[in-house]
Amino acid sequence: MPHDGRARAGVSELGASGAGAADTGSPPPVPEAAASDRALTFAGAALTAVYVPGGGHEELLLVETAGCAASQYGLPERLPLSGGSPAAHAFRTDRPLWLTPAALASYPEGGPTPPRAEAPLAALPLGAEGRRLGCLVVVGDSADGFEAEQRRFLERYADAVVGMLQTGTGRPAPSSLLGPALRSLRVGSFVLVPDTGLIEADDTLLDLVGITPDDFDGKADTLLAHALPEDMHALMSVIEPSTQAFGRRELEFRVRRPTGEMRWLSLSCRVVASTDGAPEQVLGVVTATSVLRKGPDDVSRIQWLTAALDDAATVRDVSRVVVTALREPLGADRVALAEVQDDRLMVTVLDPPKPDAWPEAWRSEWRSEWPDAPVSALPTLQMALRDGRTDLWPAGTAFEPALGGVGAGGLAVLPLPAKGRVAGVCLVGWDEPHEFVPEERSLLTATAALVGQALKRAHAHDAEQELATMLQRSLLPRRLPELAGGKAVARYLPARRGLQVGGDWYDVIALSEDRVALVIGDVQGHSAGAATIMGQMRTAVRAYAVEGHPPDVVVSHANRLLVGMETDLFATCCYVELDMEQGNTLFVRAGHLSPMLRHPDGSTEEVQVEGGLPLGILAEADFPMTAVALTPGTVLALVTDGLVEAADLPLDEGMQRTRSALAAADPADPGRMADELLGDLDRREDDVALLLLRYDGMKTRPIRAGWVVWRLPDAVMHARRFTARTLRRWRIEDVADEVLLVVSELVTNALVHTQGPVSVDLTLRGDRVRVCVIDSSPRAPAKPVIVDWESTGGRGLLLVEAMSEAFGSMPVAGGKQVWSEIVVPRREPAPADPEPGTERGGLP
Repeated sequence: MPHDGRARAGVSELGASGAGAADTGSPPPVPEAAASDRALTFAGAALTAVYVPGGGHEELLLVETAGCAASQYGLPERLPLSGGSPAAHAFRTDRPLWLTPAALASYPEGGPTPPRAEAPLAALPLGAEGRRLGCLVVVGDSADGFEAEQRRFLERYADAVVGMLQTGTGRPAPSSLLGPALRSLRVGSFVLVPDTGLIEADDTLLDLVGITPDDFDGKADTLLAHALPEDMHALMSVIEPSTQAFGRRELEFRVRRPTGEMRWLSLSCRVVASTDGAPEQVLGVVTATSVLRKGPDDVSRIQWLTAALDDAATVRDVSRVVVTALREPLGADRVALAEVQDDRLMVTVLDPPKPDAWPEAWRSEWRSEWPDAPVSALPTLQMALRDGRTDLWPAGTAFEPALGGVGAGGLAVLPLPAKGRVAGVCLVGWDEPHEFVPEERSLLTATAALVGQALKRAHAHDAEQELATMLQRSLLPRRLPELAGGKAVARYLPARRGLQVGGDWYDVIALSEDRVALVIGDVQGHSAGAATIMGQMRTAVRAYAVEGHPPDVVVSHANRLLVGMETDLFATCCYVELDMEQGNTLFVRAGHLSPMLRHPDGSTEEVQVEGGLPLGILAEADFPMTAVALTPGTVLALVTDGLVEAADLPLDEGMQRTRSALAAADPADPGRMADELLGDLDRREDDVALLLLRYDGMKTRPIRAGWVVWRLPDAVMHARRFTARTLRRWRIEDVADEVLLVVSELVTNALVHTQGPVSVDLTLRGDRVRVCVIDSSPRAPAKPVIVDWESTGGRGLLLVEAMSEAFGSMPVAGGKQVWSEIVVPRREPAPADPEPGTERGGLP
């Protein structure tokens, strides 16, 4: 969700003043001690303490205490090892003690002081490799003792304390053990105020989700934005608790980190009620699933995997589900998934998605296909694929070089069966030695069967999608023309479900060197019929535009054509004609979305174009034109409704979002600008077309002159005189002979072979002179096939072609235009005072 930088405040302030207390700074960091106390509270611990041997190993010395009740009561500083305290007993027997309040009362010493009648106590020995390092004592906060989940967590906590003690071996007992040990477990905590939606989260929680403290704005919505949509319903019951939800709640959910990694997290929380009985705060802890839950429920995992794979439509979706189901729950370091295609393995996902996490041999063909991709080059995989059997390789197994380093501590090779054949293979690797238990083999085998079926189904879906996309793109321009005075870019994205061939289309039509037409449209529906109509409409609009018709006539002709097709489909369209020299623009809109402009100062607007009916509804419909002047640096954006409208996105809001993105994007790179406007459209319901034009203005303004040829006996002479005068005025007499010859031949042809008006247009742009002769005949001039010595004509066009750098004809409204371009040689600047006897143009 967007971060607007508001509502950053601590929970204590929010509880007092509500949403109005929000400020614009970063939320204050949660004190480390407060975060630790929260985590310990959910583990059922009011007070924790560490004892280590001292006094010649005759007593236990208290070295550190922590917990929310540390200021209310304490534990003895010294305990004799031979005494009857729970800590000494656990240390001597190397077995943990879990004592209820009644059981604790039977111990003569070692309990909290002053005594607490309803406090359970746990004593966990601290040792490693046969060495006894001390004892962890935990005083509970519930008369019911410690729950199974809490016991498992405290056992892990004790293991972490052992690690801290081993780090300090050979030195005096470290003064800080409990805090670093708890941090090593990566337990995050939070306090949420449901009324405001603001949350106080510690750094560990933010790191688990994948948010840096500087990017966190203190809102629960910011954390929810990283959760998978499928888990949102359960999380919302935490964010918005009911009055009946005051008990302790536990749930598991998934987040996607910025790297693309999927992570399972466990949440445990309870609701604190206000004086009127309403939920006032939600207190909770979050941790990676493997910390709080050592033994996951395999049945529930398979149930979740079945549901998740049922929703996975593409191979990419299946890959994400596989990573989520296997890597985090199994504590694996790597997961790779590949399809088998023609005896080759094509990689679909590598997690973690970093080249340096995989063998060196893989990096040269990163994420494309396996090194030595033929299956025969990988004996370990070839054997598993041939037998269709899951292979579990223990730590220390020697693999071929292409698999070396994937699973040094253990490697699971899972063939993925589907309808009597193997659809692919999945690798799960561990760096540290991993012991495969029978239950894990069963889980992996069941997972492989489900994934194989889903992978085959997703591959078929991707093939359909590729076919639809190929068909769609074959009806759209392969490339856009280079424009003098601007740059155009386009993007098209098909709909995501099935064979959804859409009707969105666009085109950029270069009408002349200084005029361009842009068109975008959308044919109703998603079908092959819609795509066919789209292709016909694009071709028709281009043909009418190239003929030289004005914008309203182009759209009117296209409308009549669609009405005459007698189809049930209609189409919307926005047609724009732009003068690249002056910036004058004509818009015509037929039921389509309004175009948008981004001005050079960064402001945006929707162009208020007078609209007409969609195409194909009424043959006599009017399509009025709207004129707008563009300044250099303006960006014109034409979009279809798939970008700005969806089931959960109203049109007005979508247009506003697009305008905001348009304002924020950098117009220096129109391609990247288009990508930023598209944003994240993985779940798009409709196909999307986007056309951008950045108008820069022409760096070299052409110079023009025109002459209307009168049908008189000396008409060619007058045309030549006009041309000669113009060339002298432009100071390019060097090409006078060539230009005059071209004008003579083209004007003569027009007068002899056509009826109606004839005109001559001369244009000087840069180092080229363009001669255009316009007449009223639509027929292009035909060059003779054979010209022999006895022919009396037919050499004129051959002469024009020989003298021209470029030559051709094009239809225009009411006739045609025959044109020729002639290069003007560059003049060397003359020296200011040449020396006598020096020849210019000679070799140096």
